[in-house]
Amino acid sequence: MSIWRVILSIICPPLAVIDKGCGSILITFLLWLFGWVPGVIAALVILNNPDR
Repeated sequence: MSIWRVILSIICPPLAVIDKGCGSILITFLLWLFGWVPGVIAALVILNNPDR
């Protein structure tokens, strides 16, 4: 995970996971709508997952 992805996930989490698939984008976007912190946490968890 690059530093640019971390910065992008803090600013706008759905854009940080755009290449991880539609489900990841949707989950991150919905959590981001409910609050900024859950969206950032979800984006960082998705980006740190080595399986994807």
